[in-house]
Amino acid sequence: MTQLADFTLLRLDNTPQNLADYNGRLVLIVNTASKCGLTPQYEGLEQLYQDYGARGLVILGFPCNQFAGQEPGSAGEIAQFCQVNYGVSFPLFAKLDVNGPGESPLYTWLKAAHPGDIEWNFAKFLIGRDGQVAQRFAPDTLPEAIIPAIEKRL
Repeated sequence: MTQLADFTLLRLDNTPQNLADYNGRLVLIVNTASKCGLTPQYEGLEQLYQDYGARGLVILGFPCNQFAGQEPGSAGEIAQFCQVNYGVSFPLFAKLDVNGPGESPLYTWLKAAHPGDIEWNFAKFLIGRDGQVAQRFAPDTLPEAIIPAIEKRL
């Protein structure tokens, strides 16, 4: 059975990251964009990371330019935008596709557990400490609304 640990993806700085490094942690995976109406969710995501990181939560951000071209920047521009505007300290990865023929295998796996194409930027998947997809949240679900699901699994 596939699990989170089976994937290795490139970080925003182009270094490979084996997701097995997050074994035993609660992981929130989010497809992100810098020029979206939902972009202010970065603030809430960073707050979740600060509030629950020491208890085992990690947030993984995956920039995606598939929705109205709302993540057009280079890796350096994305990193700078996230740091300067939202103080993002959680791991950010290289841009990827979440739907369609070039879809990342990570997203194929996520969507197999909770079917349906990704609707927009900031769709969220909560991965349990067992490495399996536990829950899916719509793009407009604010990060603070996920707190009960996080607390239940920590």
